[in-house]
Amino acid sequence: MRFLFWRVLPALVSGLLLLAGATEYAVARPSRRTTDVRYVPATDSAYHSERHQLDVYAPKAAAPALRPVVVFIHGGNWDSGSKEFYSFIGRRLAKQGVVAVILNYRLAPQVRVPQMADDCARAVIWTTEHIREFGGDPQRIFVMGHSAGGGLAALLAADDALFQRRGLARNPVRGAVLDDPAGLDMYDYLRRMQYPNDAQYLVPFGKDPAAWKRMSALYHLTAHTPPVVMLIGGETYPSISSSSARFRQRLTALGHAPRYTVLPGKKHIPMVLQLYWQRNIVYQQLLSLVGQPTQ
Repeated sequence: MRFLFWRVLPALVSGLLLLAGATEYAVARPSRRTTDVRYVPATDSAYHSERHQLDVYAPKAAAPALRPVVVFIHGGNWDSGSKEFYSFIGRRLAKQGVVAVILNYRLAPQVRVPQMADDCARAVIWTTEHIREFGGDPQRIFVMGHSAGGGLAALLAADDALFQRRGLARNPVRGAVLDDPAGLDMYDYLRRMQYPNDAQYLVPFGKDPAAWKRMSALYHLTAHTPPVVMLIGGETYPSISSSSARFRQRLTALGHAPRYTVLPGKKHIPMVLQLYWQRNIVYQQLLSLVGQPTQ
């Protein structure tokens, strides 16, 4: 999980969008973007004016029924990243008939991963309460994330307590798409400390092994965990490929193996950059999961 590339990801995304500006404009037209929606009340003691915001991307075309919803959680090593970098994902999803929610959440060192997970849960709860206003179905909410965002998405799907402590008796997440996810088993990773600079992850995860396990989705999987789709880069970091394999094994042992695809030749950052193209395999598998025909 040596994510040096996260420091240059904004420039990579910006360059990609500049090179394909005309295409991006064409994709934008079928969608309606609502920006900087507050999902935590300003009166809340934890409120952060920038990090507690989300954007909604909805298809402009009318539909006979409410549409499936995908909540996307960005990566960034738990200490960087912004919803602003991922408008292309919202546009692509909306063009394919999905209502997309792209969110910010608080980052290290200001908070640790438990607070990040709580932020993401609160964004999903906001979605259950308000997504009808955008044509989305609150009964069909799915989560998706890349890298650190993939680990958080997995937690939302697996750890019902994240929602119970916020007053929801039932986890509203109906499935998860994990795109080269990081942090699925930080308990194992931080005990090993086998890579250079691994001590940096003690900032977002703290020094308590019990907290490492609590924030690792692997240890929350049950027979009731909703369907999971996993896409792993063939040349990603060894820690991601190994923890993803264990995650797959645990789900399989519980009786519902995930859809698991290794993309040959793909490194970690290209696993999210490829989402610029609408007919990408990630979107194909996502649409299958949410019950939306491929367009």
